[in-house]
Amino acid sequence: MSAAGRGALHLIPVSLGESPATRWLPEDVRALSARLDTYIAENAKTARAFLKQVGAVRPLQEITIHTLTPDIDAGQIAQWLKPLREGAEIGLVSEAGCPAVADPGARVVAEAHRQGLPVRPWVGPSSILLGLMASGLDGQRFAFHGYAPVDPAERARQLRAWEQHSARHDQTQMLIETPYRNAAMFTTMLGALRADTRLCVARTLTTADELVQTRTVAEWKQVSAPDLDRKPTLFLFLAR
Repeated sequence: MSAAGRGALHLIPVSLGESPATRWLPEDVRALSARLDTYIAENAKTARAFLKQVGAVRPLQEITIHTLTPDIDAGQIAQWLKPLREGAEIGLVSEAGCPAVADPGARVVAEAHRQGLPVRPWVGPSSILLGLMASGLDGQRFAFHGYAPVDPAERARQLRAWEQHSARHDQTQMLIETPYRNAAMFTTMLGALRADTRLCVARTLTTADELVQTRTVAEWKQVSAPDLDRKPTLFLFLAR
């Protein structure tokens, strides 16, 4: 329990893929996750899978999981957080990686701050930081853009605009794609970016299938494309 009798909203990272929890989550965070009886999650099914991984103390059917769908309004979120004022503790989890980073859980955190409730971020995997660490690209100046446009022509134009910004500001550009469109994204990047731009592919980080490779676009064109189909992947590039 926190000061003034208030509980805390715990921001708990979850797996980036199939991998034992001991590999990506510190012991103290696993213990905390296992004892909580209330969660807010994007998807109840994946939240239950996470709870199985960490060895939930209570039977899963006794754990409350509030589902954060797009149509949930601020009033409902405020109701979910109301028990914190009475000393309860609530976990917030994402579909993958860190909650509230490129994630709708940010709405929950914002509401907690609006109410003056304690927020506790916990250590765990973030594909954005892990990919940046392993890329060899500029780790001082970087930008995460989320998703590029779906339309191939618009996507190519946006990539070139980000590349121009990268060259002008020495800034690493990062983006993700829906896993089943990864191959199309990779192909577009090879066609849209300059030959000397360095491109990193960071696939299924923290799992046995992890792949992190950085090459120039010209070098990527000389080798077989990596298998990215339906595999969570972060793309990073830096133009000079």
